[in-house]
Amino acid sequence: MFDLGWGKIIIIAVIALVVIGPKELPAVLRTAGQWMGKIRRMAAEFQSQFQEAMREAEMADLKKSIDSITDATRGIGDPLGTVTRNIESAFADNPASTPATTPAAGEPAAAAAAETPAPVTEPSVAAEPPVTIEPPVPMEPATAPPVPEAAGHNEAVAPTPTPPPASDAGGKAA
Repeated sequence: MFDLGWGKIIIIAVIALVVIGPKELPAVLRTAGQWMGKIRRMAAEFQSQFQEAMREAEMADLKKSIDSITDATRGIGDPLGTVTRNIESAFADNPASTPATTPAAGEPAAAAAAETPAPVTEPSVAAEPPVTIEPPVPMEPATAPPVPEAAGHNEAVAPTPTPPPASDAGGKAA
């Protein structure tokens, strides 16, 4: 904005020293610094208000686009309900047929059951019991029996004797 180099700043400082005087110069510089601080704070406040207004405008624009998407999806309807009704109407149009069987000579009850068709019930998702899945039970790792360490490389390790099986009488003769 302003093209102030070090040379121009030194010239301005010398002129200020001559015009204002060395006695009043610190008070004038302090006042000028306070004014510069006020100007910077006002500029920062203006900039933050401008950015807030931009965010609000952006949010309003975003809200309009979300509302238009919501309005567009209202026309779609309930796809799950539509599929369910289509499946139910297909089952109602085509009832399940029972295969014709010929009764054997010794099966009069089977012949009577074959003559009367079973009632057709439509499958219902709500009639099925909920499936519960239990978490797997953690298995404990198999532990290997302790292996005795050999005293030396040349010595053979004797196997440990197994205890005799316990009897019902506690080891006593009956």
